[in-house]
Amino acid sequence: MKMAIMGLFAAALLTLSAMPASADDERSYTEGNVIDVTAVKVKPGMFDAYLKWLDTTYKQLMEEQKKAGIIVDYSVYAGSPRTPQDPDLYLVTTYKNMAALDNLDERTETIMKKIWSTRDAANKADAERGVMREILGDELIRELKLK
Repeated sequence: MKMAIMGLFAAALLTLSAMPASADDERSYTEGNVIDVTAVKVKPGMFDAYLKWLDTTYKQLMEEQKKAGIIVDYSVYAGSPRTPQDPDLYLVTTYKNMAALDNLDERTETIMKKIWSTRDAANKADAERGVMREILGDELIRELKLK
């Protein structure tokens, strides 16, 4: 009888000691949204003109993508440049996950054509925006949600 109790006690102890090992093997986070951050340097004297473009055409593009379920959200942030080479605006677009970036051009084509009618017109508008701003870089980051 004493041996049976000792055996049960040993089995219970082994089971309990194995539990934290499996819990330690799990990730302490889940993958969240994917965020595209574009750093923009607005050219001197063009801040108001560029913000007007953002408030009209850019906003229309983003709202259409949001309605279509292509993006989760978008934002525009002003920064305080530390040097003359630093960005002063950040354009932030939030996607549900990395898969949302697959075939993105194909899925946004109809939205682009709704605003500019042709790819040539969209390219011309892009060149005209180049007078107002310089894109300094683009970065994809992923949210990690802690459990």
